[in-house]
Amino acid sequence: MKTLTLMEPGLFEFSDTTLPTDLGSAEALVRVHRIGICGTDIHAFSGKQPFFTYPRILGHELGLEVVAIGGEVTNVKIGDRCSLEPYINCETCIACRRGRGNCCANMRVLGVHGDGGMREQFVVPARKLHPSGILDYDQLALVEPLGIGAHAVERAGLEQGEFALVIGAGPIGLATMQFAKAKGAEVIVLDINDARLAFCQEQLGVSHAINGARESAADRLSDITGGDMPTAVFDATGSPRSMMASFDYPAHGGRIVFVGLFQGDVSFNDPNFHKRELSLMASRNAHPADFRHIIGLIESGRIDTTPWITHRVTFNEAPTHFPSWTNPETGVIKAMINV
Repeated sequence: MKTLTLMEPGLFEFSDTTLPTDLGSAEALVRVHRIGICGTDIHAFSGKQPFFTYPRILGHELGLEVVAIGGEVTNVKIGDRCSLEPYINCETCIACRRGRGNCCANMRVLGVHGDGGMREQFVVPARKLHPSGILDYDQLALVEPLGIGAHAVERAGLEQGEFALVIGAGPIGLATMQFAKAKGAEVIVLDINDARLAFCQEQLGVSHAINGARESAADRLSDITGGDMPTAVFDATGSPRSMMASFDYPAHGGRIVFVGLFQGDVSFNDPNFHKRELSLMASRNAHPADFRHIIGLIESGRIDTTPWITHRVTFNEAPTHFPSWTNPETGVIKAMINV
């Protein structure tokens, strides 16, 4: 079985590994058809991913086919096309007991803390599979990144008519914008890449775009909101400079949601934070219900994933092309690997 492993930062190696044969009663053997590449994979390749050790098999945005199932599995059957919820939670810690398995105290994310899907077949807990009889493998691989944005918007409790600022127009920022718009918010995007800003406006219908490299973000936000400033600010950059600057953007009584993360500390001016009674939240992963909801939205045509995939390669070609995907100048929104 062909397997692609990230041996160390910047170094992929193919190997021939043993096809899985042991299948637990609550597990499923899946065949990998699509692998989406995300910021987590890029950061791991660059040696900048928190909670990460090498060597590691990457890949957690997956379009899968069920090949075999254990005797207790009822939610999927052989031949089903599925999206994978790659967050393996313990089901017993305080977060899991309170229905927040997305931030499990013993979390293992496939492709991050444990090996993921850059291989032809592997075994997963069947409860983490979300089937669709309509969606293709490309669409199923995009459900997970969409779930990150959906959960971030839910964390913020976003309401219709609010001004919502999304900082960072990468895939997670795009997903956040998509669900902020679905809530009826007036969405503003802040980035330094003109091509990505244009994509947000032309493909997602985002109303306002700010290039932070050429104009004062605070001044433009004040102009757009009539002096009020956004009531919700989502930072999807994973950049410490951007995350710390985001404290200057919310309205009085507003909130900040950190969707991205980095290896380090965040600092901010407490009087500036305190006088506006800001709320600061982290957003991690997504819930099972998010996966089912998003699959339904794509099936019904309410979410169109067509514009997302800008680059596509075969499994054999992936190591050659991967370094270029770390360069913003290549214009990657979502790279997809056909296995």
